[in-house]
Amino acid sequence: MQIGIVGLPFSGKTTLFQTITKTHLDASAVTTLEAHHAVVKVPDERLTRCAELLVPRRTTYATIEFVDVVGLQRNERGSPQFTTHFLANVKSNDALIHVVRVFKNETVPHPEGTIDPVRDITLLETEFILADLALLESRIEKITKTLLKTKNEQMARELFLLEKCKHHLEHEQPLRNTTLTPEEHSMLKPYQLLTTKPMLIALNFDEMNLDNQKILSEIRKQKESPSTKVIHCLGKLEFEMSELPDEEAALFMQEYGITESTLDLLIRESYRILGLQSFFTVGEDECRAWTIKKGMTAQEAAGVIHSDFYTKFIRAEVVHYDDFIAAGGSFAKARELGLWRLEGKDYVVQDGDILSIRHS
Repeated sequence: MQIGIVGLPFSGKTTLFQTITKTHLDASAVTTLEAHHAVVKVPDERLTRCAELLVPRRTTYATIEFVDVVGLQRNERGSPQFTTHFLANVKSNDALIHVVRVFKNETVPHPEGTIDPVRDITLLETEFILADLALLESRIEKITKTLLKTKNEQMARELFLLEKCKHHLEHEQPLRNTTLTPEEHSMLKPYQLLTTKPMLIALNFDEMNLDNQKILSEIRKQKESPSTKVIHCLGKLEFEMSELPDEEAALFMQEYGITESTLDLLIRESYRILGLQSFFTVGEDECRAWTIKKGMTAQEAAGVIHSDFYTKFIRAEVVHYDDFIAAGGSFAKARELGLWRLEGKDYVVQDGDILSIRHS
């Protein structure tokens, strides 16, 4: 999974990137037009506990690649302008984190002159919409010309879908908020449209007080949807904490009333808006977390482990993590208690299931 971090200049997005990835960029790296990439492990106490009980040769956590997307410049109108670098690095992501500045810093003035998070959210979203509109209009024109010469049912269906999407964009509605069928999602996937990507809006405060809590609440009311989540972070403060030893950082968090790190929050909400969950394979050789879409069957989950497991699937041995722990981390005890079971290919995997795949 790859998640891009975007935002207007001086919003604190690179600071956030460095905080959650524990990456330290020098001044020359920060000003470059090249995107910054870093892979982080997905913390999971369940996998850690399994490893403590089974003491495997290795423990493999799921990972997320974060991308600090740079290259956002201004055009003659003063609006954000998407460079080739920017578009290329945004399109490849599964979801986006839009960092929005709410903190004040007189030494680094806001590029728009004032602090206005609603304006900044709308400004960048509008540019996303315009970029998608330009792409769709070009494609619609080409398909229309082709259909005048020859009949093609697949192209006709595609044209109907693109016209539908164009209508939503013209009414300033990002496509992530549009109801689409699985087939329509599949048809749109090659276009890598910016507004189809689930979005986390991260309001970057310098502190959390009553006024900032009110801002957070108001923007949530305006902007949240099933595919858009509004969260908050204390970018500068958490960056300073990230440079401390773990024990000191924990005390720091307690002092400022921070109950969850920004990394944990971003991962949890990213999984939610992308409709993802985890299952595990555990044993003496390896304990490992796997990331799948919610609603995937046992056979589909087996295919994530190895493509041959999908085609040669027979059965899945299943015990949920909670039941496995209740059985003392023993498969034999889980069987004895009736917590272990065999499931067929149509079984829908649940978050926290431990699977062992039987295959030919």
